[in-house]
This record gives sequence, structure tokens and C-alpha cells, in this order.
Amino acid sequence: MNPIRLKLAIAYDGTNYQGWQVQKVGLGIQEVIERAISNIFQEQTRLHGSSRTDTGVHARAMIAHFDLPREKLKMPVSKIPLALNSQVPDDIRIMEAHAVANDFHARFSAKGKQYRYSVYNYHAHDPLLRNRAWHVPQKLDLEAMREATKHFVGKRDYAAFANNRNYEMESTVRTLHRCELRKQGRLLTFIIEGDGFLYKMCRGIVGTIIQVGQGRFSSKDIERMLEARDRRLAGMTAPAHGLVLWKVFY
Repeated sequence: MNPIRLKLAIAYDGTNYQGWQVQKVGLGIQEVIERAISNIFQEQTRLHGSSRTDTGVHARAMIAHFDLPREKLKMPVSKIPLALNSQVPDDIRIMEAHAVANDFHARFSAKGKQYRYSVYNYHAHDPLLRNRAWHVPQKLDLEAMREATKHFVGKRDYAAFANNRNYEMESTVRTLHRCELRKQGRLLTFIIEGDGFLYKMCRGIVGTIIQVGQGRFSSKDIERMLEARDRRLAGMTAPAHGLVLWKVFY
């Protein structure tokens, strides 16, 4: 009998975890939820996520799927979030569950993702945002930063803004549809949307734009960085805790 494929929308605070994936050392969010699935359904299964968020990165809507023998599903699909949430810590929540076609894949069916990055720009950090926003105390040139964001929109080679993994990437070309900076009081929010992202790419983009705002680079330097394709020539990598996987598009 064909198994049923279940799609989950998951929110989490990544502060206490070593990222999404099952880890050799430390605890990954994937492992916590797989354990909950096993407890509820008495079935060992692999949970496939749409992204690999790093240590300390958060998610508003990580999408994941798993397969379950139909005879093991003894509750309405709508009750799955309630059941799984009873088995996971308060900093992880299953927000939605849906049955999907067997050819759906959380990662490979995704058309794009939106990340948001928060920066608290004031001489003293808001203690309520200490795990949610990067504290940048210096005065920033917002006009120069907004000008810099324009250079990141389009189909470009983003090698200069991504950290190396332990394997060779087939391509470092990605298409960003949106790179926007919003300001609400002391809080700055970067909204970055694209068809895919390289390792730590969002954080490399944000770190560089912040350094434009500090006067360390000009917005024109962005083009030279993109063309050089050398991570050493671009700006810093912003800290993990300001980043949220906000939305996945299908």
C-alpha cells in the first residue's frame, strides 16, 4: 500500500539548536521532530526540509515532508500539529499539516524562498530582541544602504557573498527577485527573496550592506565584489541570530 505523504509548516527559535539538520555533535531541529513523529506514530521516518538553516537561525515557515504508512495515521491530518507539538519543546511549533501528492518534495519542489534579517540600530540593544536582531550601535547611512540593495536584484554570481562548504558547488549563480530594506523606528528589516541561496549568502549580503552604511564600502563597490567572485573582497558575514526563513514558495 502506498504511504501517505504529509507536509508540515514549522516555526522555530533556533537559539538552542545547531541548525535544522540532524547533527553528529549537538542537536538539530530535524532530529527533535523526527523523534516526535516516532513517538506519535510508532514509525521511524526521515523528515525532509526545504532548507538547511544554520546554528542560531530561526524559521517562521520551514516546510518539511515525511511519508507514513496509511495504517499508522489514526487521526485527522488537521490534528497532527496538536499531537506533534505535545512532543516537542516550546521553541519548536508545527503550525500546519497537509496531505500532499507523493511527488511533492519540500526541497526540490520549492520555487523560491524569502528570508528576513533584523538589525537593531541604536546605541543600546533592546534586550527583548537579543536573540532576534543583530545589534549595530553606529549611525548608518540608510540612503547608501538602499542604493546598495539594488545591486543584488537579478541573476548574478553570488560567490563573493557565500561561505565555502566542504564540497564544490555546481553553480554559484542565483536569481534574487527582491532585496529590500525597511525601517520601523530603530529596527531595520532586510527582505531577501530568490530562487535559491548559497551557504550563508543572505548573511554575507546583509553584513556587506551594513558596512556600506558604516562607510567602509560604497554601493558601487558591490559591483566589483560580484564580478571578482572572491569572498575575501566582500563584506562581513552578519551573525546568525538575526536571520529568519520567512516563507517558501511552491
